[in-house]
Amino acid sequence: MPSITLTGGELDGLELSYLIEGRGPATLLIHGLGGFAASWRHTIAALSSHGQVIALDLPGFGQSAKPRRHYDLAFLAGAVDGFLQALDVDRVRLVAHSLGGAVAAAFALSAPERVERLALVSPVLPGFPLRPSIVYRVLALPGIGELVARAITRQICAAALNRCFFAPDPEEVAFLVDHQFEACASAGARGAYLATLRGARRDFAEGAPIYRAALGQWTRPAFVIHGRQDPVVPIGHAEAVARGLPSAVMRVIDRCGHFPQIEHARAVNEWLGEFLFAGAAGR
Repeated sequence: MPSITLTGGELDGLELSYLIEGRGPATLLIHGLGGFAASWRHTIAALSSHGQVIALDLPGFGQSAKPRRHYDLAFLAGAVDGFLQALDVDRVRLVAHSLGGAVAAAFALSAPERVERLALVSPVLPGFPLRPSIVYRVLALPGIGELVARAITRQICAAALNRCFFAPDPEEVAFLVDHQFEACASAGARGAYLATLRGARRDFAEGAPIYRAALGQWTRPAFVIHGRQDPVVPIGHAEAVARGLPSAVMRVIDRCGHFPQIEHARAVNEWLGEFLFAGAAGR
């Protein structure tokens, strides 16, 4: 898996890992709290025939560096910016999943001229009504979150991921567990995960009005995909996001949980290909 080390400012020395396939117009895939670059493997394979597809391990996740620091949306969006600059990518199409949607939104709002299209899969965005589950609220508590995180076993990780799917595929869940649990087993990875959760919680609480207003001015093409039975992010949140983005269209997939890009890969990849490269997707 290739990696690149950023230089300059607070990102100096930050090493980021990524996957890359194809040639042509660049599309960046951004994972959420439960993902990593390779969790986009079905999407990478499908979209790489249209252009260059890059899947990034965000700081603190996968094989990327996990510095001890605050992980707010500004830091993560800055890492995306530094990463794209290091790869000499000026303009990009963004596809983001779950909390990665908030990272994508933060980057897009900071550099709107560099984002051609924005696709959000099971998104979580500040400024729209959302009540996190009790698990996330407990993990966000200083001290208690650390105790709970250390108690998570491979079996608990598998059970949590199974819950994210409408119809879990044992092979897909095993792939996610094999990558995610090992990556999160170290103290540094647990610390980065909790710091990301806590940083995002502050952004969602304090930055909500700013994000809502700014996203309401977004005029570039936007696309929202959501599973009707998503147990992690209620469909009402995604519908509010789609209404809040003036240019957005939305597709809802029945019999689908929190990972549409895995559970319904063929349909999602067709929609993304149409939206990203052949024109706006239909509702």
